[in-house]
Amino acid sequence: MRKKLLLTSAAVLAGLVAFAGPAAAQDAATVDDVALVQFNLDVVYFMLAAGLVFWMQAGFAMLETGMTRSKNASNIMMKNMADALFGIIAYFLIGFGLMYGASAGGFIGTDTFALSAGAYSEAGLYGGDSFLAADFLFQAVFAATAATIVSGAVAGRMKFSGYIVITLVMTTLIYPIVGHWKWGGGWLDGLGFYDFAGSTLVHMTGGVAALVIAGILGPRIGKFGKDGKPRAIPGHSMPLAALGMFILFWGWFGFNGGSVLSADGALVAPVLLTTVLAGCAGGAVAMVYTWVRYGKPDIGMTINGVLAGLVGITAGADQVGALAALAIGVVAGVLVAVSVTTVDRLRIDDAVGAFSVHGACGAWGTLAVGIWANTGSEGLTGLWHGGGAGLLVDQLIGVVAVAAFVAAAAAALAYGLKAAGLLRVSETEEIEGLDIHEHGMYGYPEAALGASAYPGGPVTAPTGEVARATEAPA
Repeated sequence: MRKKLLLTSAAVLAGLVAFAGPAAAQDAATVDDVALVQFNLDVVYFMLAAGLVFWMQAGFAMLETGMTRSKNASNIMMKNMADALFGIIAYFLIGFGLMYGASAGGFIGTDTFALSAGAYSEAGLYGGDSFLAADFLFQAVFAATAATIVSGAVAGRMKFSGYIVITLVMTTLIYPIVGHWKWGGGWLDGLGFYDFAGSTLVHMTGGVAALVIAGILGPRIGKFGKDGKPRAIPGHSMPLAALGMFILFWGWFGFNGGSVLSADGALVAPVLLTTVLAGCAGGAVAMVYTWVRYGKPDIGMTINGVLAGLVGITAGADQVGALAALAIGVVAGVLVAVSVTTVDRLRIDDAVGAFSVHGACGAWGTLAVGIWANTGSEGLTGLWHGGGAGLLVDQLIGVVAVAAFVAAAAAALAYGLKAAGLLRVSETEEIEGLDIHEHGMYGYPEAALGASAYPGGPVTAPTGEVARATEAPA
């Protein structure tokens, strides 16, 4: 991803030099100044996009909280904060180097840890150290996004300490390693695999990890009946879930638009167009699908349909046309609904449909590049446009390789946490809620204890701190 910005700056500089012709020596300084201005504009745009992606953490927090039980609301907030706080620091110290450091056999980076001097600094032009801080910030919020996908799937029954370990491993090892395979110039990049902004490298990575960990963790109490049939456990606030979806939709403008890595309207506008069309198509189709199949349009599945379309277009937002974007969204809107049902039949409790949205639709969007690619500057041509099956095969290899590695790593991690007693809370803690047991505070104290719990308002302790309940209601 970062290489693209360096190439853009180089192109600007080369074009200006070409127009300069046999100009005087002082004109060369003007050329350099203009190129530097363009580079600074690119960096400012880059940082605005990073801010939008960072704001997606709020979207995930609202979405996951709304789609799960109110007794676990504070726990969801804490997990999303942990993803940002611990995840970004871990990515700074280790993850970025493993992802973008000098490659060892195309599989893993070996330097630039804690942004120290290394292969990155040798990029030249206006790259190297002068761009290192900006690039790190953009990549770090992507790493936090990959980690937080796991949060919703394991909601309501996982120990907070174990979840922090998952965040650290996701941002220091799992995501950086697969990211290196493509974006760090690794073996998938050499193969010809293409993933513009992370349908596979970010979303499918998080989705597969979520599915494997949720399966090993086990379902929430009451999720499956004695006959094995799944039972719905409704989320406590669809307004919060819908708010989360719209925040995420807005953040995707930075996720995909920022991945252009250049303040170039001719490149950014088509990416944003395909992003919006796919997201809208996914939500519309999921709404209609549930309406036809179940007799009523389902809000939760519609929300997931929007996200499914956005995940699906992320791999090829710069490579497919508007009609193809609609097609990608349409398939994603149906796929997410079918996948949720399939995961339930496997007796895996994915509380918010994280795998179905990010895993299944991430894989679909990546394969879709091999079908419809034809508009980008990379010279990619998909099967639909006469390019043959070569690109599609490359995409399939990438999807399978990433899924296999992530599944194996996530399984090892989950079983390790289980052996250490850090995976699942007790039955009593799960029934009474993680908020009070894991964090000593209810997300909604009056809902949990009743308004009469504080008839005269909160009781103030001698220290000035607000007293809180120490025991959960029966």
